[in-house]
Amino acid sequence: MNDIRIYNTLTRRKEDLIPRDRGKVGIYVCGPTVYGYVHVGNARPYVFFAVFTRYLRYLGYEVKLVENLTDVDDKIIDRANKEGVSSEEIARTYSEAYIEDTGRLGLGRPDIEPRATEHIDEIINLCRELVESGYAYETGGSVYYRVREFSGYGKLSGQKTDQMQHCELAREGEAKESPLDFAIWKAAKPCEPSWESPWGRGRPGWHIECTAMSLQYLGEKFDIHGGGRDLVFPHHENEIAQAEAVTGTTFARYWMHNGMITRKEEKMSKSVGNIFLLREFLGKYDPRVLILFFLSSHYRSPLEFSGANLEEAASMLERFRNCFWKLEGVLESARTGPANGHGDGAAASTAVTAAAPAIADSSESRPLREALERSEEQFHDEMRDDVNTAGALAALFGLVRSINEYAEESSARGADVDLLSEARDKLAELLGILGVDISREEYSGAGLDDELLDLVEQRERARKEKDYAAADEARDRLAAAGYEVRDTPQGPKLVRKT
Repeated sequence: MNDIRIYNTLTRRKEDLIPRDRGKVGIYVCGPTVYGYVHVGNARPYVFFAVFTRYLRYLGYEVKLVENLTDVDDKIIDRANKEGVSSEEIARTYSEAYIEDTGRLGLGRPDIEPRATEHIDEIINLCRELVESGYAYETGGSVYYRVREFSGYGKLSGQKTDQMQHCELAREGEAKESPLDFAIWKAAKPCEPSWESPWGRGRPGWHIECTAMSLQYLGEKFDIHGGGRDLVFPHHENEIAQAEAVTGTTFARYWMHNGMITRKEEKMSKSVGNIFLLREFLGKYDPRVLILFFLSSHYRSPLEFSGANLEEAASMLERFRNCFWKLEGVLESARTGPANGHGDGAAASTAVTAAAPAIADSSESRPLREALERSEEQFHDEMRDDVNTAGALAALFGLVRSINEYAEESSARGADVDLLSEARDKLAELLGILGVDISREEYSGAGLDDELLDLVEQRERARKEKDYAAADEARDRLAAAGYEVRDTPQGPKLVRKT
């Protein structure tokens, strides 16, 4: 296996990733509480851990990625009461919306996406063990965790129990032993979802849900627990206290936390009211723009959500796409000979016409060969160093520059098509690890309305008939509809413009 170092929030330093089971990595990530449409900030951990998982698999690890959905919680109940519907309906509606919205990013799904309501038995059993061991107690039908009983409390966040300001209010009619104690089981209130338990009808507290589900699917001492930095305290701190009180051993070996998305230097959140919904974003931008926006900064750093940063991400995508399709054109021209004609019918770029088959000078190809090797090595060095995607992207932009320089300089002498083919494939491969697929065009036919397909056909007929004015007109109408035509060996493809 290839060595990789990650920053461990628990130890506050970078450490070698040494999995519990050789060659296998188990990752648990806290997903959203589904009481509304997710915003762009919610998507950052989803994107980061999907990309991290992709890279681990590329290195040869067998990865199990578990990301939960919190579908029973105070926020869900509050929204249901305001809308006059059941909390189950709210949870179902926004769970489906979350899966739909994140699915549009094209990163695939986690291996397991458990929901709290599907694991009530495991949660109750965990609560029972905590009560029996003296780490928790019942009052008024609710069960609370004794924070001061757990000597390691605060080790993740660095907070001391005698200095903590965080307190969870007791429910009406209950008496907590300490203001620091938190609920792991909440007695039922009218019109709230509830289940039978040894302490009467009730529902789980937020923190116990993730502890139960992570242990259920990954077991003791699993490798990585992740989520947003805002979850370090109290959520992840409480998870550790619950798990280690029961198991008597390490909960998660490594803790990884992504920085917050900010707008005008404030954390993006529903409570602040400065959110930008993920579905709104995806209605305006290519999903790959959001992925590049996230990856352009180190995952642990805060990231400002601004028009300038989004424009920069869109420009990144366009540079990668232009390089890839320039190479496609060069290689196609080398296979078939330069295109003849003019206007749209001869839209081959200078780089395409420059690539007439010729015997390439190996000495002149050496700079690109060296750049290809150097960029790939740098890419992996950056990714192995705490998943530094910003550094990895910089390595790929270095490769793009070298490719463009070689394509320009080879115009008079012919290009080394084998080397260019290798460079194209390597660029697509490494970007694919990052979740940025530039070789796949999503709008090649399926899902397009008849009018757009007719325009594509009109353009093709006009080009065959050498009616370049008509071909240009069809192309321009497609552009006005938001699509760019790209000619490939497999035929024309439409790409939605970013």
